[in-house]
Amino acid sequence: MPRRLVAILAADVVGYTRLMGEDEAGTLERLKSLRSELVQPKIEKRGGRIFKLMGDGLLAAFSSVVEALRCAVDIQNSLVEREFKLPGAQRIRLRIGVNLGDVIVEGSDIYGDGVNVAARLEGLANPGGICVSGTVFDHAKGKIELEFADLGKQQFKNIADPIQVYRIVLENPLKGDPTADTSESDTDPRDHTKKPAIAVLPFANMSGDAEQEYFSDGITEDIITELSRFQELFVIARNSSFSYKGKSVKIQEIARDLGVDFIVEGSVRKAGNRVRITAQLIEAANANHIWAERFDRTLDDIFDLQDEITQVIVALLPIRLQGALIERARKKPSANLTAYDLFLQGRWLLDQTFWQNRKALELLGKATEIDPHCAHAYAYIALVHAYSVFTFAPLGEDPIATARENLELALSNGEGDHFIHAVAGEVYLICGEHDRARIHSEKSLTLNPNDIFALHSHADVVAYSGDPEYAVDLFEKVHYLDPMAPDIWMEIHAESHYMMRDYKKALDIYQSWENAPAHSHTHMAACFAQLGQMDEAHAAAETFRRICPDNADFAYYASAHARLCKRPEDAAHWLEGYRKAGLMA
Repeated sequence: MPRRLVAILAADVVGYTRLMGEDEAGTLERLKSLRSELVQPKIEKRGGRIFKLMGDGLLAAFSSVVEALRCAVDIQNSLVEREFKLPGAQRIRLRIGVNLGDVIVEGSDIYGDGVNVAARLEGLANPGGICVSGTVFDHAKGKIELEFADLGKQQFKNIADPIQVYRIVLENPLKGDPTADTSESDTDPRDHTKKPAIAVLPFANMSGDAEQEYFSDGITEDIITELSRFQELFVIARNSSFSYKGKSVKIQEIARDLGVDFIVEGSVRKAGNRVRITAQLIEAANANHIWAERFDRTLDDIFDLQDEITQVIVALLPIRLQGALIERARKKPSANLTAYDLFLQGRWLLDQTFWQNRKALELLGKATEIDPHCAHAYAYIALVHAYSVFTFAPLGEDPIATARENLELALSNGEGDHFIHAVAGEVYLICGEHDRARIHSEKSLTLNPNDIFALHSHADVVAYSGDPEYAVDLFEKVHYLDPMAPDIWMEIHAESHYMMRDYKKALDIYQSWENAPAHSHTHMAACFAQLGQMDEAHAAAETFRRICPDNADFAYYASAHARLCKRPEDAAHWLEGYRKAGLMA
């Protein structure tokens, strides 16, 4: 069969199922009009042809990569202008992926991995966004005036090798339009996914030393690069942020120009062999300061210092940012909640009490109904069901099966997302699939080595895979990056020390908690029993029985806990402690 090198454009309608459910006839009519009046003419204008139509998407082929990219950008910008006057939930938005590949041509149809990769890239794109492969970027750079954000290598389903991916940074086609209605947060045309948009302004060099300019610029650039790893954030590219360097512009004006919700700014001041770095997170709408931190360090190695400060700031910023977003979502009337707001409220409830939080599951479930591609909501649902085996009252008849089902949905909708892989590590660990758990937890850290949850998840996996010493090292890093992390995150630290036979250290950690969950008292009982302190062991066991539900099945919990252990000797060690403490026969 004949083969050709072709640029493939894949496009898909965001929220198609929801739109059809709300107005089937109207949605079909709008899609037909969109295709005939906007999409097809622009494809043909750039020398392309549509070779496959689906209910909510299409595939088009171009002989020129540059023309394919121009077409993709033109479609997205024109669609923003076309749909802008409609309420956010009613707008039709597209995801677009562009790939260059060697394909098989059969009649009017085209087949091969080149087409499959384009479709996978489309699925990775933000609503209203465009993702392209590394081959497209290599052929287009220097030939087209577009800004590309590097998303790193992504592993796609049914594609053997990882694919280098770039996101096109789109300009706002309505920027400067005084008639544009921007009264609601979702009316900004670049707020394509309801993700929080954030800009990092160049850190000011307050040292009076022009030679230190590279240091302050370097910190800013590193923060932008590392924040871009968080797929739940929309991060403005360096060129746009640095256009404000040295200028005195109000925060609200910068936010309006860049279309962002939050701004990070900071300063660097050097005196002798010491440097003071400040950073602050600001909510753009009202210039409120959400978070601020000051770092005083010695200049022993300026590059190590740059890496250290970047790592701490990038680890803390998303946590503080999520707190502000959740507060904003909780204040909205329930009738106005979007899928992302529902997700945030569900996440907030889980932060308050993770165990058995059925209200949180209800909100997360609604989020997936509104947006079937809400990967993080599926991930949290999977995590809650998986961890319910440790609550002595599991959710449903088969919580592990429910966890697996939702995890698959999370992975299929968020393949390149570090958080999704961190959750996969946790869920597969609870399933007793240690090798799969480690693959996903390691991939999570590869995608984003600065994320607290990814580090914590990897610590869980390595501890129960037989390397508790390494888990302790990872926890120390978590504690360094976020010393205010919740008590429950210290659990793997305590459990690692138990598996290392350091029972006193484990007890110190457990006893430092303010509100210890029921199962932690069984762990304390095991620690006391291993130390031969039987009165304390029996007292801890009795505390567990007093606060746990009457129908608690400890044998079920013990078997689930033992399943976490890859090494039989670790499982036997936990069960031995429980037996000594009188918790089981």
